[in-house]
Amino acid sequence: MRMIMLASGAALILAGAAHAQTSSPERSPPPSSSQQAPSAKPMIKSINVVELDTLPETAKAQVNELVAKRSADDIQRLHKAIEDAPAVKTAVEAKGFSSQDVLVAQIDDDGELVVISTRRS
Repeated sequence: MRMIMLASGAALILAGAAHAQTSSPERSPPPSSSQQAPSAKPMIKSINVVELDTLPETAKAQVNELVAKRSADDIQRLHKAIEDAPAVKTAVEAKGFSSQDVLVAQIDDDGELVVISTRRS
């Protein structure tokens, strides 16, 4: 799986999400520790929104490490990308989150987008 921080260019991927089907299974593969630029833009076929607290401790640590490395500008682009992708925004809101709650997103070669969110106080 390729980790794609939406804040660093995946807005183009999310643009195609308007035509994607959303699904609600709670599968939560841990994010990979390496970040790679995608060689080709995969089409989003399904969207799974996962709460950070439901992940195993090792996966939580990986997500927190990625989040700590991002700039405020990266985070702002991530949230804007979610807002600009109706299917992704709808999936996030269906789980009780807002775009501001999204930490990272990951898409695999099969088009499954996993959005990891946390409840903001």
